[in-house]
Amino acid sequence: MIEHLKISELPIRKPLKKWLIERYGKKNAVKIWKETHRKYNSYLRDLPDYGGKKNGHAMAIYGGLLIFAFYPSLPDEPPVSELQELVSTTFFGKLAAAGRVFDLNNPVCMRIIDMIFRRSGDRDRKDIVKYPCGFINVDVPYDKKDKAARYCFTQCPNADFAKKHGLLHVLPLLCNSDYYGISRLHGTLIRRGTCGTGYICDYCIVGNKSRLADKYTVITDEMGFLRSVEKDG
Repeated sequence: MIEHLKISELPIRKPLKKWLIERYGKKNAVKIWKETHRKYNSYLRDLPDYGGKKNGHAMAIYGGLLIFAFYPSLPDEPPVSELQELVSTTFFGKLAAAGRVFDLNNPVCMRIIDMIFRRSGDRDRKDIVKYPCGFINVDVPYDKKDKAARYCFTQCPNADFAKKHGLLHVLPLLCNSDYYGISRLHGTLIRRGTCGTGYICDYCIVGNKSRLADKYTVITDEMGFLRSVEKDG
């Protein structure tokens, strides 16, 4: 039997419910959350085996699923971009506290983050053997010259789900949050594309004072995804 995470097991449900009350009032918030819950459970029936709690990316996978259920349940259909701050802070808000002592402009901190990503990649490669529909993580050696941590995903469960269920317009809420999260650590995410619009989601992470960071600017493409492009000249 496949064991998926229930909404009650996802910490991100609390700020989402709080936001609903603030925006729609308590009575309406209850109705909207009930519809969100219904959608989430209906999605679970069509979900492959990700390993539930055993998957190292469980919160990213099932948290993403909750966002896919949450946004379509909003009665006034606000622009997706209107929820970006909510989703970014819901997933990565705690990194702001870490940023008080952790600075990716510090070479030691960059080495630490590279080690964390490398260990995560090792775990992902073990998970994908057991759960073939999960994240496929490809490591890239640490860039000593530019002090950059690099890796990429060539398969993303959130992107696959969005494409299958006609929710690709909601996916930027998840992908774009990565920029916010890295910025909380005084870093810059350089990303040329995601699995939402292509075949690879690339991560190049440097300190925000790095010369490499200065070579790029961030644009919003026609699908709503943030993307890093080289500056002219």
